[in-house]
Amino acid sequence: MSFSRKQTGYLNENLRIGTNLSITMLEVKSNQVKIGIHALKSLPASRKEVYERIGMKDK
Repeated sequence: MSFSRKQTGYLNENLRIGTNLSITMLEVKSNQVKIGIHALKSLPASRKEVYERIGMKDK
């Protein structure tokens, strides 16, 4: 992924998805990005392989 402006300009920017989920860029190092995710506890969230194992994959 390449950035069109200084990478540090994106730090602490927040992306809202609906009213229950937000994602924040916390750190950029070389080709790695650290993000923070804030969601309501009532919002189900699991890794893809967990969803597939329990049969909740996209159809």
